[in-house]
Amino acid sequence: MTADSALGLAGQALWISLQLIAPTVGLALLVGLMVSVAQVVTQVQESSISFVAKLVAMAGVLFVFGPWMLRKLVGFAQGLIGGIPSMLQ
Repeated sequence: MTADSALGLAGQALWISLQLIAPTVGLALLVGLMVSVAQVVTQVQESSISFVAKLVAMAGVLFVFGPWMLRKLVGFAQGLIGGIPSMLQ
Protein backbone atom coordinates (compact mmCIF):
# COMPACT_ATOMS: atom_id res chain seq x y z
CA MET A 1 0.00 0.00 0.00
CA THR A 2 1.43 3.33 -1.03
CA ALA A 3 1.03 6.64 0.69
CA ASP A 4 -1.15 7.93 -2.15
CA SER A 5 -3.58 5.03 -1.88
CA ALA A 6 -3.72 5.41 1.91
CA LEU A 7 -4.50 9.12 1.56
CA GLY A 8 -7.12 8.37 -1.07
CA LEU A 9 -8.73 5.78 1.18
CA ALA A 10 -8.72 8.19 4.14
CA GLY A 11 -10.26 10.92 1.99
CA GLN A 12 -12.94 8.54 0.78
CA ALA A 13 -13.72 7.49 4.35
CA LEU A 14 -14.03 11.13 5.44
CA TRP A 15 -16.29 11.94 2.50
CA ILE A 16 -18.57 8.97 3.27
CA SER A 17 -18.75 9.95 6.94
CA LEU A 18 -19.67 13.54 6.03
CA GLN A 19 -22.41 12.27 3.72
CA LEU A 20 -23.76 10.02 6.45
CA ILE A 21 -23.90 12.65 9.20
CA ALA A 22 -25.16 15.53 7.03
CA PRO A 23 -28.90 14.75 7.25
CA THR A 24 -28.90 14.26 11.02
CA VAL A 25 -26.69 17.22 11.88
CA GLY A 26 -28.47 19.48 9.40
CA LEU A 27 -31.88 18.64 10.79
CA ALA A 28 -30.67 18.98 14.39
CA LEU A 29 -29.36 22.44 13.54
CA LEU A 30 -32.61 23.44 11.88
CA VAL A 31 -34.84 22.09 14.66
CA GLY A 32 -32.65 23.68 17.34
CA LEU A 33 -32.83 27.02 15.59
CA MET A 34 -36.60 26.85 15.18
CA VAL A 35 -37.14 25.86 18.82
CA SER A 36 -34.80 28.60 20.00
CA VAL A 37 -36.67 31.22 18.00
CA ALA A 38 -40.00 29.92 19.34
CA GLN A 39 -38.65 30.03 22.90
CA VAL A 40 -37.43 33.61 22.47
CA VAL A 41 -40.77 34.71 21.03
CA THR A 42 -42.84 33.01 23.74
CA GLN A 43 -40.29 33.64 26.53
CA VAL A 44 -40.50 30.00 27.60
CA GLN A 45 -37.00 28.93 28.65
CA GLU A 46 -37.39 25.19 29.15
CA SER A 47 -34.41 23.13 27.99
CA SER A 48 -36.37 19.88 27.72
CA ILE A 49 -38.45 21.29 24.84
CA SER A 50 -35.39 21.58 22.63
CA PHE A 51 -34.13 18.15 23.66
CA VAL A 52 -37.41 16.38 22.95
CA ALA A 53 -37.88 18.17 19.63
CA LYS A 54 -34.39 17.18 18.49
CA LEU A 55 -34.90 13.62 19.69
CA VAL A 56 -38.11 13.24 17.70
CA ALA A 57 -36.52 14.83 14.63
CA MET A 58 -33.49 12.51 14.84
CA ALA A 59 -35.73 9.45 15.10
CA GLY A 60 -37.61 10.62 12.01
CA VAL A 61 -34.44 11.29 10.05
CA LEU A 62 -32.99 7.91 10.93
CA PHE A 63 -36.26 6.24 9.95
CA VAL A 64 -36.31 8.01 6.57
CA PHE A 65 -32.59 8.06 5.72
CA GLY A 66 -31.50 4.93 7.63
CA PRO A 67 -31.73 2.50 4.70
CA TRP A 68 -29.78 4.88 2.46
CA MET A 69 -27.12 5.35 5.15
CA LEU A 70 -26.81 1.61 5.61
CA ARG A 71 -26.46 1.01 1.86
CA LYS A 72 -23.70 3.66 1.64
CA LEU A 73 -21.83 2.21 4.61
CA VAL A 74 -22.13 -1.40 3.42
CA GLY A 75 -21.01 -0.42 -0.08
CA PHE A 76 -17.94 1.33 1.31
CA ALA A 77 -17.12 -1.61 3.60
CA GLN A 78 -17.51 -4.12 0.77
CA GLY A 79 -15.21 -2.08 -1.46
CA LEU A 80 -12.68 -1.76 1.32
CA ILE A 81 -12.72 -5.44 2.26
CA GLY A 82 -12.74 -6.51 -1.39
CA GLY A 83 -9.68 -4.35 -2.06
CA ILE A 84 -7.54 -5.92 0.66
CA PRO A 85 -5.85 -8.46 -1.66
CA SER A 86 -4.72 -5.70 -4.03
CA MET A 87 -3.42 -3.64 -1.08
CA LEU A 88 -1.19 -6.47 0.09
CA GLN A 89 0.70 -6.74 -3.19
